[in-house]
Amino acid sequence: MKDIFILLFRSKRFIVGFVLFLAVLSFAIIGPMLNPKNPFQMVGGLFTPPSDKFILGTDNLGRDVFTQLMYGTRTSLLIGCTAGVIATSIGVTIGSIAGYKGGIVEEILMGITNVFITIPSIVVLILLSIAIKTRSAAVMGLVIGVTSWPWTARAVRAQTASLKTREHIDIARITGFSSIEMIVLEILPYMFSYIFMAFILQFSGGILNEATLSMLGLGPYQTVSLGVMLHWSLLWEAVRTGAWWAFIPPVICLSMTTFSLMSMNSSMDEVFNPRLRRS
Repeated sequence: MKDIFILLFRSKRFIVGFVLFLAVLSFAIIGPMLNPKNPFQMVGGLFTPPSDKFILGTDNLGRDVFTQLMYGTRTSLLIGCTAGVIATSIGVTIGSIAGYKGGIVEEILMGITNVFITIPSIVVLILLSIAIKTRSAAVMGLVIGVTSWPWTARAVRAQTASLKTREHIDIARITGFSSIEMIVLEILPYMFSYIFMAFILQFSGGILNEATLSMLGLGPYQTVSLGVMLHWSLLWEAVRTGAWWAFIPPVICLSMTTFSLMSMNSSMDEVFNPRLRRS
């Protein structure tokens, strides 16, 4: 494990992604602590340009964009992380059981997975977002997570089916381990790197899905996120009026976050995959 971390931090791509993500995370966590203002408080005029008083100006209702950006980034990261944890957990559970058990269990679980894959996830997300009454950040993360797991399940099933034929698995069977113990103790530890990479992909996808839903007017209630900020800027035609400070900052934050996550994932793929590893 130590050698893996050394290889990771030798990768310039990983370092760039890690530093960018750390900057975004610090901005989302420390920013609201140092600036505990209400992001919904009206403090200025309509689309006031950036100045010494308002670093990023104000939005369509005179609310401070910089304050909204801090709280919005935190909300988007929370939703993305929640969705990533849920989607990865469901995918790993279904995929590992299907890959280890095989037979009729595998056919049933993979059949359910294939049904979910054939249905466009964005359609399901829109329908669920319309149906639910409370769209808090946690609920949004849950909704996104339970619709994003199928591809992880398919990949984990393939990995598990390959691992269960190895010698250490045969030795563990002789000791009398149950199926759950075999999966948890003997198979999943060998897939940790892949599971972590899957989580990063789900994390990034959750942030983008939240932004998509919010821009359609289906974002979280009574809170601000990067997607909600973009929805407000579109709704009040910030682009047409030239109020760039209302939509450029959330776009930059979204881009930095997803770029940093994808950079780390790509560099980890090179380190964990011997075929892609560079000397």
